[in-house]
Amino acid sequence: MSTAPPDFLVHDERDAVGVVVVEDIATDQSLEGWVMDTDQTLSITVNDPIPLGHKFALRDISDGEAVIKYGENIGRAVADIPKGNHVHVHNLKTNKW
Repeated sequence: MSTAPPDFLVHDERDAVGVVVVEDIATDQSLEGWVMDTDQTLSITVNDPIPLGHKFALRDISDGEAVIKYGENIGRAVADIPKGNHVHVHNLKTNKW
């Protein structure tokens, strides 16, 4: 990884989403991220503005598919989510409710 801090974090290499850790992520912005459990770096371009602390898809996620974060199933997609799209309450239903 470069000496610059990452734009997003991925906790587990099985994760389908990354979490933005910087402010002001804009549509079509190229981001650099860090996969914590493998010490890998990832580059991805996002399709939406992503607020600090929010998730985005690291790969295409199909409607009804389990969404993995921290290596765990955190919910299911309620719409197709293309790689680079914001993942939030509009397209993800938590397993908790």
